[in-house]
Amino acid sequence: MVPVLLVLLLALILFGAGFALKALWWVAIAVLVVWLLGFLLRSSAGGSRARWYRW
Repeated sequence: MVPVLLVLLLALILFGAGFALKALWWVAIAVLVVWLLGFLLRSSAGGSRARWYRW
């Protein structure tokens, strides 16, 4: 009974980790798109003071 519970617990942990990693990939893609848009908009605005971020 204990090995079956351990296998089920391991499957549950791996499923949860897989879902979290997939969600993190979507977040990373969204951040990349926002960064690229900001970079392109800053480049087209011109000037060195046209940054939309602080750093």
